[in-house]
Amino acid sequence: MNPTFIILIVLVLFVFLSSFFVVKQQTAVIIERFGKFHSIRQSGLHLKIPVVDKIAGRLSLKIQQLDVIIETKTLDDVFVRLKVSVQYRVISQKVYDAFYKLDYPHEQITSYVFDVVRAEVPKMKLDDVFVRKDDIAIAVKTELNDAMSDYGFDIIKTLVTDIDPDAQVKAAMNRINAADREKTAAQFEGDAARILIVEKAKAEAESKRLQGQGIADQRREIARGLEESVDVLNRVGINSQEASALIVVTQHYDTLQAIGSETNSNLILLPNSPQAGSNMLNDMVASFTASNQIGEAMKNAKKKEN
Repeated sequence: MNPTFIILIVLVLFVFLSSFFVVKQQTAVIIERFGKFHSIRQSGLHLKIPVVDKIAGRLSLKIQQLDVIIETKTLDDVFVRLKVSVQYRVISQKVYDAFYKLDYPHEQITSYVFDVVRAEVPKMKLDDVFVRKDDIAIAVKTELNDAMSDYGFDIIKTLVTDIDPDAQVKAAMNRINAADREKTAAQFEGDAARILIVEKAKAEAESKRLQGQGIADQRREIARGLEESVDVLNRVGINSQEASALIVVTQHYDTLQAIGSETNSNLILLPNSPQAGSNMLNDMVASFTASNQIGEAMKNAKKKEN
């Protein structure tokens, strides 16, 4: 076979095969003819004129993400690093603008993110940056949409995915948080101690009230018993003074007996003669008489003053 013929066949096959090309799904291909824009081809099998037409570039129509890390200063003079994730895509109707108007779209987006973040964050304190990170993301998205839509890019979403203050600032924040929790714990412990003291005081007051009531009831019963004893003695011919002396003497010796039966009691010296009870009774009567006389004298003095 003629070699020239073989070369011609190979050349024809090469030209034929190079005339066809495939565009993948969610991809756009820009075709240029003699260095000038000719057409945009979407997904599928396409034909181009060899040598005349050239594939100038391919653009993905999928959603892409660009992570931008910015270091800036807050209103309270704290340096912080923010990571802003920008999700964007090429608008299928503006593939021409996306391909020809921008050489480096990533750098353009990064510049706008830097500009917006460094304009918004210095207006906030560090705590507000954490709380209002969504506001920062919305501001970035709004600015990017206004700027990048003319270049054929649609900003889907912007997210502030990381806020990283200086290490010393984070340590100080942790200490503040720990101190605040310790303060809260101390307040709860103080409240608990106060409640225990109050409840203990209430219990002691109630105990003393009941104790006093018991003593009053005891004395009332003693008085009633003494009254009944005097009545019984009067019925057998013993007058009140003798009955009182007898009761006092009896209680005196009962007291001596109770003290003597207690093995652990301390040494107590008490009069133990038979006249001791009578003397005690006479002293009591004299005391009551003197008290009554003083009371009468005070009443007479008040009457004279009036």
